[in-house]
Amino acid sequence: MSQEAMEVEETEKSQTLKMLSSGSLASSLSSLASSSRDIPSNKDFHYYYNFDEFKVPMQQIAAKSQSLLQSIGSYGGIFKKSLRFPGDLDADVDDSAAYDWLVNVNDDILERFDASVDEFESGLGTGAGPGPGPDTESGFQLVYGKKKKTKGFVILGNGVATVKAAASVEESGVKVADKKGSSTVKAKVPFHIPTVRRPQDEYNILVNNSNQPFQHVWLERSEDGSRFVHPLERLSVLDFVNRSTGDVDSTSPLPLESTPFKLVEEVKDLKDLVAKLRGVNEFAVDLEHNQYRSFQGLTCLMQISTKTEDFIIDTLKLRIHVGPYLREVFKDPSKTKVMHGADRDIVWLQRDFGIYVCNLFDTGQASRVLKLERNSLEYLLHHFCGVTANKEYQNAEWRLRPLTPEMLRYAREDTHYLLHIHDLMRAMLHSMPNDGENSDSPLVEVYKRSYDICMQLYEKELLTESSYLHIYGYATDQFSPLCRVMHVQFIFYPTLFLASQKL
Repeated sequence: MSQEAMEVEETEKSQTLKMLSSGSLASSLSSLASSSRDIPSNKDFHYYYNFDEFKVPMQQIAAKSQSLLQSIGSYGGIFKKSLRFPGDLDADVDDSAAYDWLVNVNDDILERFDASVDEFESGLGTGAGPGPGPDTESGFQLVYGKKKKTKGFVILGNGVATVKAAASVEESGVKVADKKGSSTVKAKVPFHIPTVRRPQDEYNILVNNSNQPFQHVWLERSEDGSRFVHPLERLSVLDFVNRSTGDVDSTSPLPLESTPFKLVEEVKDLKDLVAKLRGVNEFAVDLEHNQYRSFQGLTCLMQISTKTEDFIIDTLKLRIHVGPYLREVFKDPSKTKVMHGADRDIVWLQRDFGIYVCNLFDTGQASRVLKLERNSLEYLLHHFCGVTANKEYQNAEWRLRPLTPEMLRYAREDTHYLLHIHDLMRAMLHSMPNDGENSDSPLVEVYKRSYDICMQLYEKELLTESSYLHIYGYATDQFSPLCRVMHVQFIFYPTLFLASQKL
């Protein structure tokens, strides 16, 4: 195809996008949404359904809806095989089966659509259409299509995940483009394993998903009762600043293999850990969290390191015990808690365990004050300790039990070196000059920023009439009008049909 013909084709595609996002389809969908509000519900629907004047039009609408859904499911341009709508309207379609069918169809369509957008955006500015993404040593992963259901995953000794009793990697649709643009097959660490049981079911975890504000039951309220009072409000930042200028041990910590380690899965081991933390002045903390297809998310692991030992707490198995045993030691202002990029960890601790942190040193904030080349923990590990972190497990499936050796190693690395990094950074901050006469010292500035992070209070995201709008990114997403139409067309209209069957 000539360059001129390609440009004409691209122009036609652009016009099609504009027509979909602002043409008659968008107007019709808006009108449909407005009209749907007039359909009676619950008892009123069943009452009116006794009269042919109402029943016949409703049956016609339902039949038309099913026809459209079947057309979507059988369209070969989207699906490899026909996804026939389950059942017939005249035979009382099973609500759960119809709902599952709709979810699968939506997942297929929207995942492929999102992958296509990502592929297009990766080639913007190159003049050569879709191409390789960021120039990294490992290349980038373009995931498209829907993975087949599997019976489980196997984590190989080299830290690479593969699928067991399932299709090959090629069939799963995972490809990697290297820096030269060639596409090769590469296994990856799974971030979601469908066969893993929900922690709520496995460990009888009670989660409050009500559409009500989160209550910080472990905190006192202000005198007027209008807000919760964080323990830090009674303390000053200057109470925490460690101005010690003693010699810093520049020797790197012992390797993981030479350091005592305990996986804490029993209450008695948790008690032993608390006793050890009471005997130290500082400890490092990190969390592994899962929020894929989850409303609020769940903390799956808590890593804690002292100067001599590493611990990993199974916070799923011990969820109801973590708060009661660790709450006081985390609140103790005499003990420094060293964390990296603790913005989210702080509120997760509050949400899941009622733990409120006092006396934090955030190495992420320290790296910013020191104006280091990068602020990631990965960079700090390499810069200060010469350790190359395996970030392949950053978004791993942390609900998986038992944890693999590779996952445990990754989790330990997040805290094992953190106290050593803290010592080196504190010495650098102490010797760093002030920016101005009236400004705080760099060391105090880090403690102030860490103090502000701790002062956050978890707020549950509440469902309102407009709370979903941030998903679409109206202001910045160049595809937002089309995304809006696609989501409404493939989610709202079929959902309205299914709702009419329940009324």
